[in-house]
Amino acid sequence: MPTNTVIVRPVEPRDQEAVARMWQALSEYHVALDSRMPVMAEDAPRAYASRLMDVRDDPSTCALVAETDGVVVGYVLGAIIDLTPDLFEHEDVGFIADIYVEPAYRRRGIARQLFHAVCDWFAERGVRHVEWQVAVANQEARRFWEAVGGRALTMRMRLSMLEHS
Repeated sequence: MPTNTVIVRPVEPRDQEAVARMWQALSEYHVALDSRMPVMAEDAPRAYASRLMDVRDDPSTCALVAETDGVVVGYVLGAIIDLTPDLFEHEDVGFIADIYVEPAYRRRGIARQLFHAVCDWFAERGVRHVEWQVAVANQEARRFWEAVGGRALTMRMRLSMLEHS
């Protein structure tokens, strides 16, 4: 009988296929929401998962998975970066590049667990601010980010030169 216990742990090589599958689903979801979003390259899911494995031991990167009953059902990728190099006072910022939970496992607090785990990792390293990007069309994600305390800071915009006259 399933216990539904969620374990959040560092990503391991055995997670590569699951991470590739989830990243692909995330990318496809964004394009389905808004056709202006970047379309992934043919081998991108494998390349993404491979890169995640390459940065597992990078001291400025945090890659975690959520596992329940032996199945990887979510992941988060965070990194410590300087978002404003050279021109502004240096400040390391925690940047959440991706967070994803399989649809069948949503609304169980797994994304929150991943979020809090990566924020704890940032805090242990002295990071005072965490940032991320969220697609404007992704209302569900925007509600999640606001629920965990996120507040809009900037808005990324795009103009199609095909429409520009």
